[in-house]
Formats: sequence, C-alpha cells, structure tokens
Amino acid sequence: MEDLRYPLGRFAPKGSALTAEERVDLIGGIAALPRELRAAAAGLTDERLDVPYREGGWSTRQIAHHIADSHINAFVRFKLGLTEDTPTIKPYDQEKWAALGDVQLSRLEASLSLLDGLHERWVGLLRAMTPQDFGRRVAHPELGEIDLDFLVSLYGWHGSHHVAQIMALRQRQGW
Repeated sequence: MEDLRYPLGRFAPKGSALTAEERVDLIGGIAALPRELRAAAAGLTDERLDVPYREGGWSTRQIAHHIADSHINAFVRFKLGLTEDTPTIKPYDQEKWAALGDVQLSRLEASLSLLDGLHERWVGLLRAMTPQDFGRRVAHPELGEIDLDFLVSLYGWHGSHHVAQIMALRQRQGW
C-alpha cells in the first residue's frame, strides 16, 4: 500500500555538496512553492480545506499554515548560518504548532500572502549566496551539525512534499 505521508518519498539528503545546477533547481523549487501551493488549494471550500489528507494527518489548512511556519524558521536558520559561526538553531514541535488556534482561525490567504513575501526575500538571499556560503554550518539539536546545502535540499523537498499531499488528496477525492 502506498504511504500517503510521503507521496514523493522521504527526504533523502545527497550526502555531499550540491552542484551549482542542483542548487539552481532546488532554489527554483523554493521560488515556485507559493504559486504551487496557491494552485493546490485553489477553489477549496472551508469544509474541504479541513479534510485531512490521510487518516490522522493534517488538513490542507494545517499544511498551508505549517509551510508558512516552517519556512519562516528556515529563513531565520539561513540568516543565522550566514552570520554566526555554527549557531545552534532551535527546533519546534510542529504538531503542537499545527494545533494552535491561529491555524484554525486564520484565513488561508494570510499564510499564502506571507509565503509570497517570505519566499521573495529567501530566494533573493539564496541566489546571492556563494558556493562557500552553502558550506557554512549550523548545529541542529536533533540532526547535529549540518550545512546550508543540506538545508536548501531539505526545504526544496519540503514544499513540494506538502503540495503533493494536497494534490493527492484532491485526486483521491475527485476535487
């Protein structure tokens, strides 16, 4: 049976430095994410926005707000990684964040608009980085020391992963 949690497969880090072409592709995916998420959620009623993409999973509403939360953290992690020597970055409990009141009470457009501006800034930062910048490291309490190449790979996958969850739900439901 297909694992509905990972329609694109689990994140698999490369294990070595990315090539310039791989970075360009990943950054292009990050740049496209706000548009792709808008398209994935387009036309869904409030009732449909609240349907979980799988049993025990998040709804499209929760996924969209989670992407905004996650990518805010990602942008800050890149800024810290570029301006400090191996800073410790703070993890957060994404399940608890997805259950907070703002997720149910905020319009989807709030996170979609936030992602538009955030990704404009973040992609600008990523495109301005040098190959050496991508080798800079951060300390993640759960993952250990990781470089910014790892993070660009992770977040390039992350947005596409969640859009694929929404699109798979729409396909299964015939929306």
